[in-house]
Amino acid sequence: MKEQQAYQQKIVPFLWFDDNAEEAMMFYTSIFKNSRIKFISRYGEAGPGPKGKVMTGSFLLDGQEFMALNGGPTYAFTPAISLFVNCDTQEEVDDFWEKLSEGGSTQRCGWLKDKFGVSWQIVPTALGQLMHSPDAERTTRVMQAMLQMEKIDIATLQQAFGDVVTA
Repeated sequence: MKEQQAYQQKIVPFLWFDDNAEEAMMFYTSIFKNSRIKFISRYGEAGPGPKGKVMTGSFLLDGQEFMALNGGPTYAFTPAISLFVNCDTQEEVDDFWEKLSEGGSTQRCGWLKDKFGVSWQIVPTALGQLMHSPDAERTTRVMQAMLQMEKIDIATLQQAFGDVVTA
């Protein structure tokens, strides 16, 4: 009988940090459920980095594998690549928004940049549901409401869509 191999994710995002990959891995795994650091490789006597400093690491965020490298200042993160977080509730949106933006910056339409420069989109699943309506007038109102927001607010989107009855 063939021995089963551990599941290996086919495509793994690889994040290049200047000098804080270990700090980033610890930060991210503290925020997301079902997360952990899988392994860390450190520089040895031969270098090229300082002995004991993290060279690479692998970590899981809610089951999604990532690789991290302390590669130096050659490259920096840009919003051209972002990590999209689907949120089922406003509480989830609020929690991820607060934790990931701490020490970073917030931007319009649910985008933020964390303290390491990584861009994230914190998006309620309700936005996609509302935007897939066949009613173009409703989706236009939802889009216009969303464009005015930094952190996305589900109740405001629903109100723009027209399903929420206000007293």
